[in-house]
Amino acid sequence: MKILVLNCGSSSIKYKLYEMTTKEVLAQGGIEKLGLPDSFLKFKMPDGSKKTIEKNMPEHTVGVQLIFDTLTNPEYGCIKS
Repeated sequence: MKILVLNCGSSSIKYKLYEMTTKEVLAQGGIEKLGLPDSFLKFKMPDGSKKTIEKNMPEHTVGVQLIFDTLTNPEYGCIKS
């Protein structure tokens, strides 16, 4: 079973995805400057490398959707569906 933990602040969202059977962190990252034109998502990919996606995220729902899209992305996600 996988558990996604979100910590939403007024201008940021941090997340970690856990595999509960092994307590392993599968993915982690965060959005900064939420609500501003220069907002961005930083995250650690499954191979340990780091990636940044710059995107205008005017509200939390857009940021959470980007997190979901990133976690399921075939190139750098860790969830198949």
